[in-house]
Amino acid sequence: MLQPQILAYLHEHRDEYLTDLRTLTAIDSGTLHKPGVDAVQSWLQARLQAMGFAVERLPQARLGDNLRVRRSGAGGKRILLLGHADTVFPVGTAAARPMRNEDGVILGPGVCDMKGGLLTGLYAIRALDAAGFRNYGAIHFLVVSDEEIHDRGSLPTLRQTARDSDVAFTLEAARANGDIVTARKTAVWGTVHVQGKAAHAGVEPEKGRSAILALMRHLVEIDKLNGFRPGVTINIGRIAGGVQPNVVAEEAHAELDLRAWRNADIPDLLDAIRTQLARSVLDSATATFDVKLDGAMPAMERTPAVAALEAVTQRIAAELGFAVKGASTGGASDASFVAAEGVPVLDGLGPIGGLDHSPDEYIELESIVPRTALLALLMAEVGKA
Repeated sequence: MLQPQILAYLHEHRDEYLTDLRTLTAIDSGTLHKPGVDAVQSWLQARLQAMGFAVERLPQARLGDNLRVRRSGAGGKRILLLGHADTVFPVGTAAARPMRNEDGVILGPGVCDMKGGLLTGLYAIRALDAAGFRNYGAIHFLVVSDEEIHDRGSLPTLRQTARDSDVAFTLEAARANGDIVTARKTAVWGTVHVQGKAAHAGVEPEKGRSAILALMRHLVEIDKLNGFRPGVTINIGRIAGGVQPNVVAEEAHAELDLRAWRNADIPDLLDAIRTQLARSVLDSATATFDVKLDGAMPAMERTPAVAALEAVTQRIAAELGFAVKGASTGGASDASFVAAEGVPVLDGLGPIGGLDHSPDEYIELESIVPRTALLALLMAEVGKA
């Protein structure tokens, strides 16, 4: 049987996994620190090349390079493993907070999001190799460099690689309770702009039209659109306007975060916002709405194909001695772009962890072997189909 071989290999190499994790977390790889992100990619590139993968290093001038590798198998489905090399932490964090083990809790910058997950993917492949398993069409491993920011260059590569795959597993950490992720909301950002008329606030305020006042009146109504479809949320995240207290504000704007479980709900939400902004809330004040759809995060919808993958995952987990459930979350990940290409995808296949982006970010030591085994056996199960 494959399971005993996979588990034996992973138990034997757990300390090596931890050494590798210490190496990767010692590299500052905040998204905008290209040398650090490239160093992580170079480390992965060397390891994957040694494992027989054909490597594409996709250079970027400002951000870190993207890394896409491929290795053919003996036949079956093409499997995509998806991760990112960037973190949110500034230069100096790695030296200030080196990786440490506190009673079975591994802490350090990027251990959870997502250097531990990258190693889960790497060691799952190594375990399959050690067991002599090659009954898949191909393994694609894509590591992007800019997952943590909104203005991205990797999306065309991500979409194309998804289209070249039959099934995908994203290496974000499992939820803190051990859940995997089977659905994520879409995330769309937009900006409401209001144009008013400036005037002296003390001498002749009646000649002005406050863009701030008009904006606030619009936002009160826009906020009422929360829940106009199940799961639809609107967050007014940032507002700004005016120049100083003695001037009636000529301009004001607000940045919105829009989320929904279904991609189909977003166009109707945008129409509702624009309908509100077309209404007159203050004479002569005008409002417009700019929305960034090109880089918007689509929804990862729980399709029948995703539900079938979830069922296979639950069966394999039970055979390994633990339970997993599929969770829905409002947070976004690159799994959503895979789903938008019609490819069934599961997210949260990394180790159990949490508190991402904080000084307390962690993974659970005892989750490393079983979660890596789960990924390896899942790849074997769906790859041979």
